[in-house]
Amino acid sequence: MIKNISSFIKIKPALAVGFLFSVSSLLFGTWVASIPGIKERLGFTDGSLGLSLLLSPLGAITGMLFSTRVFSKIPVGKWMMIGYILVCCIMALQINSINRTMFWICLYSYGLFSFLNGVSSNATVNLLEKKYSRLMMSTCHGMYSLGGAVSAGLAALLFAVHVPSGVQIVLVAAVIIVVIISNKKYLLENNEIIHSRSDFKLPSLTILGISFICMVSFMAEGCVADWSAIYFKEVLHSAKAFISLGYAGFSVAMTVGRLNGDSLITKFGSKRIVIGGSLLSATGFLIVVLAPVVPIAITGYILVGFGCCCIVPVLFRASANIPGVSTVEGFAMVTTGGLIGFLTGPSVIGFISEKANLSKALSLLILMALLAAFAAWKNKFILNKEPVTESLAFDEQIY
Repeated sequence: MIKNISSFIKIKPALAVGFLFSVSSLLFGTWVASIPGIKERLGFTDGSLGLSLLLSPLGAITGMLFSTRVFSKIPVGKWMMIGYILVCCIMALQINSINRTMFWICLYSYGLFSFLNGVSSNATVNLLEKKYSRLMMSTCHGMYSLGGAVSAGLAALLFAVHVPSGVQIVLVAAVIIVVIISNKKYLLENNEIIHSRSDFKLPSLTILGISFICMVSFMAEGCVADWSAIYFKEVLHSAKAFISLGYAGFSVAMTVGRLNGDSLITKFGSKRIVIGGSLLSATGFLIVVLAPVVPIAITGYILVGFGCCCIVPVLFRASANIPGVSTVEGFAMVTTGGLIGFLTGPSVIGFISEKANLSKALSLLILMALLAAFAAWKNKFILNKEPVTESLAFDEQIY
């Protein structure tokens, strides 16, 4: 892992894009810790909060409809500069919303720009992998997980010293914007215009299978993010300083797994990684819903993190190399499934929790993970072995 990271950070454009992956989770980790407070401040029930969270996937669907048009006119690097700064501002307003209307507008806007940001950053990684002939996708997604672990731990620390979430997000967003501007040179050199095909066709069942697996993986991540703190507070009666540790454990596991992921994918093959990871995630959620105390629940979330860690990088790489489908269309189809799972999954959990309880609601994720393992087993675009050389064999002369 150390060799992989050391080699990765020497490629400055890749490091700049990797930082943008961490931006999404740095913001989201702060959001996760703020949800219980927002729920109480704006007077939401589990059901009404779940319904409100549907606005983000509606924004994501809007982004999907416009993605090919956007990236056929705006270079991915320029979009990343604009999009990630806007998301910082939106999240600051979202957490500090003074009423439900403001909160709902921010949720929709967050879904819209997150979708377009995800397509632009993943498409850029795919271009960089081809340019340098190196696997980088899992490492970049590891940067995302690293940001989540840092933000969750930071939120716990700041809550312990009585810094409110509204202040936390302003501080985090300000630092992020400064770093993005300082990396302007490396981001803007990604000036590719990504053209789509004119002969649009409905996606095949195989492509829909990849999108479904991505939906399940993102659904698991979204539910850990949005409901782990509430689960710890309301079901396990955790102290406030510990409510973000479920997400922190999940994020640490995701980070460790993804930073080793490019070499693991090369060694074991994509299909085994996705099937095994889905089964491990199902086991982790089973432990969470049966856990009588916080430490056991944290263990379950850690297993979910290790299970999910390499699934999305495999799916994104597969979607970028589907015959007859452009890069942006491939990412758009898979990202649509992913973001719908990430943003609607928590809403579904809210609805079920309203009718039953949160433990039973989270049990749905066990079944979804098992279905994802079956879909991966049947999918022909998820390879048994990657047709690449060992990803850690970075050649120093390219720097």
